[in-house]
Amino acid sequence: MSRRQSLSLLKNLTRFTTGSKTQTRSVTYMPRPGDGKPRPVTLIPGDGIGPLVTNAVEQVMEAMHAPVYFEPFDVHGDMKSLPEGLLESIKKNKVCLKGGLKTPVGGGVSSLNVNLRKDLDLFASLVNCFNLPGLESRHENVDIVVIRENTEGEYAGLEHEVVPGVVESLKFCSERIAKYAFEYAYLNNRKKVTAVHKANIMKLADGLFLESCQEVAKKYPSIAYNEIIVDNCCMQLVARPEQFDVMVTPNLYGNLVANTAAGIAGGTGVMPGGNVGAEYAVFEQGASAGNVGKDTTEEQKNANPVALLLSSAMMLRHLQFPSFADRLETAVKRVIAEGKCRTEDLGGKSTTQEVVDAVISKLD
Repeated sequence: MSRRQSLSLLKNLTRFTTGSKTQTRSVTYMPRPGDGKPRPVTLIPGDGIGPLVTNAVEQVMEAMHAPVYFEPFDVHGDMKSLPEGLLESIKKNKVCLKGGLKTPVGGGVSSLNVNLRKDLDLFASLVNCFNLPGLESRHENVDIVVIRENTEGEYAGLEHEVVPGVVESLKFCSERIAKYAFEYAYLNNRKKVTAVHKANIMKLADGLFLESCQEVAKKYPSIAYNEIIVDNCCMQLVARPEQFDVMVTPNLYGNLVANTAAGIAGGTGVMPGGNVGAEYAVFEQGASAGNVGKDTTEEQKNANPVALLLSSAMMLRHLQFPSFADRLETAVKRVIAEGKCRTEDLGGKSTTQEVVDAVISKLD
């Protein structure tokens, strides 16, 4: 038998054909007995476009017969505190899906988004910024994961007025975000971790952050490690984003870096993300997670549900339902690649419901 015949036979042995489609299947996922039992998920529709996009997820989950069901809570950003029973529900279910909550600007009113992360100790925020086939962007080969500290740094809210007109803000950091970033890179076969900092100016606080990253990096010799000052980082993101893989940042810088990376890769409306701690996880739109959309978007019901749908795929993997996650992600990517059904932010005229219907029609 010739070498060419041998290769042809090998290909036929590693695939199967259904009708005119050629499909490949990876090594099977073997669940434990009882893993198919439906899981409860706490649901926060939120403000503005939040109810639109969370309802989109509910419809797709129902169409897939996904083994999850939702426990909804009426939460709004202008509330003075989280409603009774919400934290108990998340602690019981371990997982939450969340729409945007409007954050009041100034006035001493605390952000419920930040409060939720603090109360559940969701210390790591993860945003995956990548090119979607069929969606034009300025750069190709972008696949960046921004891992941002969620509860420390400037967002810890450790500030007070010393005397009238003088406000003091405290900043602190620990090494657990560095540990999580390298663990994520290791478990997801990522090749490089970049620490984003401003230690040239904030020599003690950001210097401590870098020391933590350097110490953790020594435990992962197979993962490349480098450092970059945040202002140079933003310039490099705009010029050559493909050079970045996993980026680990303190809180404030991560917010800026994640939104910049999302804009480069295709827009905040298509980038998934979530927040995780040792015990709980909250999944939401990756970049601009607190964005509740424009009033016209809410009125015209043309909010983009793609980011939250992809975040829901992340949630399904987190719950160990990989085949459902794959089906959902594949369907969303097919709709984007086809290009016929897109909301206004992606250059189309489709409504949220039309995108949902298109995704459901593409489910295997």
